[in-house]
Amino acid sequence: MWVKWRKRLRNFTRHGTLAVMKIETRAIHSGRHTDPATGAVSQPIYLSTTFERSPDGEYPRGFSYSRENNPNRQALEQCLADLEGGAEALMFGSGLAVATAVVQGLEAGDHILAPDDVYWGLRKVIGDMFGKWNVEASYVDMSDLERVRAAVRPNTRLIWTETPSNPLMKITDLAGIAAVARAAGPQVMTLCDGTFATPVLQRPLEHGIDLVCHSTTKYLTGHSDVVGGVLIRRHDNYLFERARVSQKYGGAVPSPFDCWLTLRGVETLPYRVRGHAENAARVAEFLQAHRAVETVHYPGLASHPGHAIAARQMAAGGGMLSFQIRGGREEAMKAAARCELFIRATSLGGTHSLIEHRASVEGPASKTPQNLLRLSVGLEHADDLIADLRQALEAA
Repeated sequence: MWVKWRKRLRNFTRHGTLAVMKIETRAIHSGRHTDPATGAVSQPIYLSTTFERSPDGEYPRGFSYSRENNPNRQALEQCLADLEGGAEALMFGSGLAVATAVVQGLEAGDHILAPDDVYWGLRKVIGDMFGKWNVEASYVDMSDLERVRAAVRPNTRLIWTETPSNPLMKITDLAGIAAVARAAGPQVMTLCDGTFATPVLQRPLEHGIDLVCHSTTKYLTGHSDVVGGVLIRRHDNYLFERARVSQKYGGAVPSPFDCWLTLRGVETLPYRVRGHAENAARVAEFLQAHRAVETVHYPGLASHPGHAIAARQMAAGGGMLSFQIRGGREEAMKAAARCELFIRATSLGGTHSLIEHRASVEGPASKTPQNLLRLSVGLEHADDLIADLRQALEAA
């Protein structure tokens, strides 16, 4: 399975041909330039909060105040837009800051359509932060296009997708979602949270999606040491422009050092993602065969309900998976506690492997099965990770 997808990953380019630079090259060069003052190959960190005007009062260098723009942020935005095949990107201080800016761009009475197992933080933004604005929301199983089509309303303005989803790893047909939105009218925008897949494995804009967002905290930075988020557009649209206003005047922007660290992380992104995906595929196959495991949720497995769609729109299965243990919540919590290499922690996409009882994180209203554990498979050797899970599942 992985051998077939590995070949596709090597050839995955912005326009789907071998005639343009490969993603490995763009991850290193997009948005960067040699420093003209010193010749430094690595871009300096521009900590200045303000920039000099010219005698006529203009800003000929393109920068005026660091909240509005900064050389490090500009370089990162240009790089991430290029990796996704987008026209432009906006960096924010976190992934939830992106979600807040997008939802804030809607009008009172607008309707959002989102996955039934969407990241719980988005539910909090929509329900808790903007509920008083009378923004309506419906949550449906987006792996079923007919349910999505039936849930569209006259006041629907945004279809928010997440594929693979968190934490059940459901797969959404991106081209199908884009077709549903087009049929509903030009007022309906589509957005895909691509955090789990990264532009190395999947580019939603190429399937007709209007906007892509990422929590750059995860795979893009890749070392669990920087919080950030990005919104990328395929074409001009009002939600992106309103998010731009939110970025500029809302002030939820990353620091120059955060941008510098994220851009440095992106340089190794293609190679890290390959390692994550290779390890996750092996871990998933091990878990699927283990007697203590009830179900494994991983799109790289042929048994996954969305495998065929994932194979069509992804270059590999990714580094995230979840599985359900026989027996319930108590057995799941005990297994997680017995792990030695897998760290019991929230988040994902770092070099180290993490294990999490997701329902505990999401709280009493969680719809996640109580016997489910989510894994962020890191870059340790797969044999060691499998041995750790084996002893955790088989310990008395």
